[in-house]
Amino acid sequence: MKTHKLLHSYRHLPNYAEIAQAAASWAKANPHATPDELMAWVAAAYPTEAMLTIAEEPAPFVVFGEPEKHIPINAIEQMQMVMRLPVAQRGALMPDAHLGYAMPIGGVVSLDDAISPSFVGYDISCMMQLSLFDLTPQEFMKHRRKLAGVLRSETRFGLGADFKPGQRQHAVMDDPRWSETRLLRSLKTLAGKQLGSSGGGNHFADLVIVDFVRDHESYRAGDQAVGLLTHSGSRGAGHKTATYYVEAAAQYIRQVATGIPSGYEWLPLDTELGQEYLSAMQLMGAYARANHDLIHDHFVASAGLGLRHRVWNRHNYAWIEEEGVIHRKGATPAEKGMIGLIPGSSGTASYLVRGLGNEPSLHSSSHGAGRWFSRAEAKRRHDEGAFLKHMAALDILHFGLEPDETFLAYKDIEMVIALQEGLLIEVIARMTPKVVLMGGKSDDGD
Repeated sequence: MKTHKLLHSYRHLPNYAEIAQAAASWAKANPHATPDELMAWVAAAYPTEAMLTIAEEPAPFVVFGEPEKHIPINAIEQMQMVMRLPVAQRGALMPDAHLGYAMPIGGVVSLDDAISPSFVGYDISCMMQLSLFDLTPQEFMKHRRKLAGVLRSETRFGLGADFKPGQRQHAVMDDPRWSETRLLRSLKTLAGKQLGSSGGGNHFADLVIVDFVRDHESYRAGDQAVGLLTHSGSRGAGHKTATYYVEAAAQYIRQVATGIPSGYEWLPLDTELGQEYLSAMQLMGAYARANHDLIHDHFVASAGLGLRHRVWNRHNYAWIEEEGVIHRKGATPAEKGMIGLIPGSSGTASYLVRGLGNEPSLHSSSHGAGRWFSRAEAKRRHDEGAFLKHMAALDILHFGLEPDETFLAYKDIEMVIALQEGLLIEVIARMTPKVVLMGGKSDDGD
């Protein structure tokens, strides 16, 4: 009898060697015993808690859109696996949903007193931010190329993006949480170098003309404004933090569960490791916000503009709420009255919105237009002529776009917004890009 094969469900235990040796001795002393009899003896001699495993049926989740017509089937299938986890309570798929790592981009899930580093994602607290200026659209278009030059000089994108020492400073680098763990201490220098920069790939800095269709703050329906709209996150520090805790969660789950697919692991919040990740995630959230503030503040100062209004929201994050830990991977909070930003693509409109507090969506909305297919497939399908013709027709200056980041790679933002208008959100303003800066090749984006 090969006892080591029978004992596979005990291998995660710290005393496995002792159990294996005892089982082998018992089998030798009872040569006519069956495998079931051996396992019954082991269970009695070394009682353990039952291993967690995936459920046969998924917990409930709501899909905002039609399968295949609006949302790829593989994203729905991926969400079904998320909802089969023993800690999954309920969830939702936004209309921008598409296949992601473990959890779909555009997925929302409530976990029972647990947090999943992979469901937060590798670009922790990726964010949108909008600043509105004391500048008319007419003045902006007159000086657009100059302002584009200022924006290009005040931003950095992608791997190796940093500034000279002292060029970018922010109080976030004095946050005591950088000293909480060896990992965060090791990442502080990298974070300092990349402070105020943006990721590669789908991260961007756009100058936009804003047309208000509803009142907001001092703006009224029919007003126009000019703004800077940015998309970026926690850079290399966030990516390395995610990588570390995704593996830590995998190691933890191997001790308490069986049959959990790779990437679907979690950390209980009542463990030291769960609290450690939560604190690190929140630090990366503060760091991501600092990056946006620095980009916007330095542009405003260099361009000599006056700042009238600023709003922001984040995705790729976990929120501790009464019902559980709400993970929004490529989805954003849309509580009733909450202001949000939903970007389109490099050649389409973006939207300033107000949340309606839809309960089945877990008070969420989409974080963008969403992809229909992978980056590799987008590159294969890319039509350079059609892209250039489209951008010229809309009079959009553009810099740093890769073939997998053109409007051709994304769903129709108008369709995505229409599926949410009056249900998840209400549109406050439509933002038309006139200068588009992007990060080029993908590195640590979402």
